[in-house]
Amino acid sequence: MLDAKLYTLIKVAELGNFTKASEAIGITQPAVSQHIKALEEHYGVRLFGRSELKLVITREGEKVLAAAKAMLAINNNLMSELSGGNYGAKELSIGITHTMESNLIAQILTRYASENDVTIKLITDTQAALAKRIKNFELDVAVVDGANTDPDLMSLTLDTDSLVLIVAPGHRFSSRSSVGIDDIKKEKLILRLPSSGTHNLFKSSLESRGISASEFDVILEVDNIATIKDLVRLGYGVSVLAKSACQDELRKGKLLALPIEGMDMSRELRIIYSKDFIYKDFLKSIERFYHETK
Repeated sequence: MLDAKLYTLIKVAELGNFTKASEAIGITQPAVSQHIKALEEHYGVRLFGRSELKLVITREGEKVLAAAKAMLAINNNLMSELSGGNYGAKELSIGITHTMESNLIAQILTRYASENDVTIKLITDTQAALAKRIKNFELDVAVVDGANTDPDLMSLTLDTDSLVLIVAPGHRFSSRSSVGIDDIKKEKLILRLPSSGTHNLFKSSLESRGISASEFDVILEVDNIATIKDLVRLGYGVSVLAKSACQDELRKGKLLALPIEGMDMSRELRIIYSKDFIYKDFLKSIERFYHETK
C-alpha cells in the first residue's frame, strides 16, 4: 500500500492547508503535520513555505510531490492488473482546453461520473500545459482541440471540428452562406488570446495565403469564450471560433456560423493520455457518450 504520508502530501499540496487536508483525508490536523514533518526529515528538505497565510510548496517539495503522484499511478496500475482489470477508478483528474469548456465535454463527463460512481476534477489550461501535467502524473487524461504532437502521449480522436466566423443573427452577413476574407477586414474582430490554439490556427491559415493578421481590425482579445460569444451576440463585433464551442447558441439561433471562403481551418477533438493509462473503459464510454449526445 502506498505510504499514507504520501497521500497526505498530495492532499496538502492540492488544498494548501493542513486543516482542509485533515478533513479531506479523515485524520487529525496534528497527524497531518506529523506526516509532513516525517517526510521532510526523511528527504532532508523543506516541503512547504508560507505566503500570505497560505501554504506554498517549495521547489524540493514539487519534486517529492511528483514522485508521490507517480507512485500512486503505479500503485493503481498494479492493483488493476492484480485484480484482472476490475479495480476501477474512483477519482479522475481531467484537463480540458478553454474551447472544450463550451463544448459537450463537461456534460458527458458529468454523465460518466454519475453512472460510474466516480469523482471527476476538471482543470482548464492550454494543450501544452495539460500534456505536461499528464506526464507529471497530475492529470489522468485531457480533452484538447488540436493534433497530438507529443510522442510520449497516446490519443483518441473524438470528432473533427473547424473554425468559422461567428456573427449575431441580425448582422449584415446573416443572409449569406459564406463570407470572404476582404469582407471580414471591414468588421470589428473579437478574438481569443494569441496564446490560444484557436488564435494560432486562424493566424497560420491567414499566413498560408499571404495575409497578415495586422490587416484586420481586432478590437479585443479575450481568454473567455463565453464572453466573446456574448459580445458578438450583442453586436459589438464578429469572431472566429470553433464551431463546436458555439453549438448551443447555434441550435437556439442566438448566433450564426459562416465558413470563411478559401480557409481550411479544420482540426480534431482528441483525448490525450499516458501510455500507462489503464482505464480503457473510460475512453470507450466517453467516445460513445460524445456521439450519442452530439
